[in-house]
Amino acid sequence: MDWYALHTKPNKEEIAWRLVRARGYQVFYPCLPVRPVNPRARKIRPYFPGYMFVCSDLNQVGLTAFHFIPHVRGLVAFGGEPARVPEALIFALQKRVQQAVAFHRDPLQGVARGDSVLIQDGPFAGYEAVFDERLSGRARVRVLLTILGGRPVPVVLGADQIVLRARGQA
Repeated sequence: MDWYALHTKPNKEEIAWRLVRARGYQVFYPCLPVRPVNPRARKIRPYFPGYMFVCSDLNQVGLTAFHFIPHVRGLVAFGGEPARVPEALIFALQKRVQQAVAFHRDPLQGVARGDSVLIQDGPFAGYEAVFDERLSGRARVRVLLTILGGRPVPVVLGADQIVLRARGQA
């Protein structure tokens, strides 16, 4: 079993990925989550638009096995010979995609209005606050900080400056 690059029709990668998987092939479709400006736009973008990787024994399934799958153009080939992709490269790409996904992960996932947060950075580091809302722009939030006189004061911070406190944590 070797890895091969599979060429898909434009913007049909996800459908092709599902169809190839449904036929029992091992498929690696590297993609990244994105936050588009338009809420109806795709939330996932392919790492290599128009391509994915499939593991197969071509001697057993034949060279044309992928030509008859909808939205698939076929295997990437040079001189009529399908190009093998080294397994080490697949593993390296998988690791790279995992790192990119971790980097783009929403730091506010699971945080809701009224939740207790801890400020980790900046002049208010170490203070506890109450999460109020996300602000326009992906990296800003408003929290309510109680400092003087017990009155909550709204403070604008970077989203990466706060962390959700565990429930029941004193």
